[in-house]
Amino acid sequence: MTQVKGTFEVKRSMEPALDMGGGVEAGHFRFDKTFDGPLEATSVVHMMAAMTATPGSGCYVAIERVAATLEGRSGTFFFRHLGVMDRGAPSLDLGVVPDSGTDGLVGLSGRMAIDIVDGQHFYTFDYTLPDATAA
Repeated sequence: MTQVKGTFEVKRSMEPALDMGGGVEAGHFRFDKTFDGPLEATSVVHMMAAMTATPGSGCYVAIERVAATLEGRSGTFFFRHLGVMDRGAPSLDLGVVPDSGTDGLVGLSGRMAIDIVDGQHFYTFDYTLPDATAA
């Protein structure tokens, strides 16, 4: 397992709300990201979010398509996100979708953590990438 750290920029846009039935709508957002550091990448994220009647509780799910260069190898892959707020206590499960790597990123697996400090976004990416000569 290899660990890399860097920063990323995010641009958010609202998409039309999603009908969940019974007059309830889920928020739909698009994020465009640019990653700097050992993971050089751009990505597009589509997120669906819902809050509950209890203040500070809700969740989001998202799919993110990443076009990246990592360890000098280029390709694309998908992240899947599950973010939960439990009465204000956040948790995030963010990982590479199995078998989603293409080109030089075939076989990529891993998990990412995100920290936001003073409005700046930081990532820590723990990943495994098969040896290029083993393919």
